[in-house]
Amino acid sequence: MKRDMVRIDEKLCNGCGLCVPNCHEGALQIIDNKAVLISDLMCDGLGACIGHCPEGAITIERREAEPYDETDESSALTQWPVQMHLINPAAPYFRNCDLLVAADCTAFSMGAFHNRFIKGKSIVIACPKLDHGTDTYIEKLTSLIDDARANRITVVIMEVPCCAGLLRMVQQATSTASRKVPVKLVVAGIRGEIMKEEWV
Repeated sequence: MKRDMVRIDEKLCNGCGLCVPNCHEGALQIIDNKAVLISDLMCDGLGACIGHCPEGAITIERREAEPYDETDESSALTQWPVQMHLINPAAPYFRNCDLLVAADCTAFSMGAFHNRFIKGKSIVIACPKLDHGTDTYIEKLTSLIDDARANRITVVIMEVPCCAGLLRMVQQATSTASRKVPVKLVVAGIRGEIMKEEWV
């Protein structure tokens, strides 16, 4: 079907990210320093983001697109607790899971955090700067790999330097564990944009 859709001119976009928090559907992300419409399904075509672009890089065009599917804003969380000090690696929801290890602040910076990162995963959260006794975190992460047999790990951190400690904990656990699991790193900017996404 033809409908109104956001169009982003890459040549004009400077990657400032002002459009991202002003897209209430979470359809925009910053990837490789450019705003990107990540899904036609999520764009309602109303253009609330347009007025926030200082470069005039966003316009509305009528084109073929899948029908708009209003984002489900219900929680994707399937377990409790989530804080690393409180979780039990032997809990059944960790068995053979895809594990999300997220810095505390990430969920507050990204509007689509539940659907993009939590959905289909078991989650643990921590703050490498403010939490105390983080040696137990490495032990728990190692147990999640070896005993719970996590399939893969996604680490979501903020761009701030202190968050890198969370990735180091995961890397220490993966080097200590007897099993090898793939680890993906996602770095979020303070405006909610994805600054980096890579396997590490």
